[in-house]
Amino acid sequence: QVPLVESGGGSVQAGGSLRLSCAASGYTYCMAWFRQAPEKEREGVAAIDNDGRARYTDSVKGRFTISRDNAKNTLSLQMTSLKPEDTAIYYCAREREYGSGACYTDVPRIQDFHFWGQGTRVTVSS
Repeated sequence: QVPLVESGGGSVQAGGSLRLSCAASGYTYCMAWFRQAPEKEREGVAAIDNDGRARYTDSVKGRFTISRDNAKNTLSLQMTSLKPEDTAIYYCAREREYGSGACYTDVPRIQDFHFWGQGTRVTVSS
């Protein structure tokens, strides 16, 4: 079991910012953020490989930034210009196995990630 612990969620008005963090071991792996809105399927938001190369789903490009600090085993998601449609539970995740290619799909895919945090709630009000 790989412990992943998210923090930083909360409530904010539209246009505001939040920063999510995930304490994670296995710093060489592809890491990602997913989210699940009420009554919707979980979707990939952003992924980052060990070299810092990142990919984002279209709806968050230019507003969210994923980053990692390998020395501190920390994954982050800086979210700006938040919209009500960003309201969801956000999960950090680690790829199933090293070198799986999970970081190189257009958007992160659930099936490529095996280890998940418990989630942190983000609520954006209009």
